[in-house]
Amino acid sequence: MSFLWLLSCWALLGTTFGCGVPAIHPVVSGLSRIVNGEDAIPGSWPWQVSLQDKTGFHFCGGSLISEDWVVTAAHCGVKTSDVVVAGEFDQGSDEEDIQVLKIAKVFKNPKFSIFTVRNDITLLKLATPARFSQTVSAVCLPSADDDFPAGTLCATTGWGKTKYNAPQTPDKLQQAALPLLSNTECKKFWGSKITDVMICAGASGVSSCMGDSGGPLVCQKDGAWTLVGIVSWGSGTCSTTTPAVYARVTALMPWVQEILAAN
Repeated sequence: MSFLWLLSCWALLGTTFGCGVPAIHPVVSGLSRIVNGEDAIPGSWPWQVSLQDKTGFHFCGGSLISEDWVVTAAHCGVKTSDVVVAGEFDQGSDEEDIQVLKIAKVFKNPKFSIFTVRNDITLLKLATPARFSQTVSAVCLPSADDDFPAGTLCATTGWGKTKYNAPQTPDKLQQAALPLLSNTECKKFWGSKITDVMICAGASGVSSCMGDSGGPLVCQKDGAWTLVGIVSWGSGTCSTTTPAVYARVTALMPWVQEILAAN
């Protein structure tokens, strides 16, 4: 199989940037992977952000869900001394029009457990809003009752390792198409570790890897990319025959809505 996944074009009106509709449209080949992956088209995943410490080291990904908020994984351990970098594609370039955004508050889900990796979600309130543009905009959030069935072809992005034993992460943003699995199917690989606040994808020659954590798993709904998962955990060797595990955003939406409404 070598089909090309071509995404339909949706016009942005005026200067309004709707959620989940990139101004620069992504093209994802169906058998690509982040492990041994392919470069994304610059600016085509405009909600993808890099979380960096004060030395500029990229340690996790995240997703813009509005001008003021980023969602990432709780296990990333983000602090207010870290920064959110938006509009980045090539981390080895000094020529990009990036936005380095300070973090005002970190809201880690209080039910997160490092032992079971349940409820692996953190919300970051930005100190100053991101400026939306052709290369910076938000992903859509799902409703708690949205259904994304097994077999749905989705996409994940990140600057994680392209091989588990690679000495460093890639400079350029990587992308991959990968199918969702049912939790019943995923339990064949991971057993009772899989719970209702997790969703699995991959086991198809595709995998997320170290450095992708906190980044997005997105699926199309009504013509817009919607955040279905947050890169959470998986094979220690980034096996492409074992599914990666993501925080299930639909199951965590009540908490997300509670935090956004109160802050």
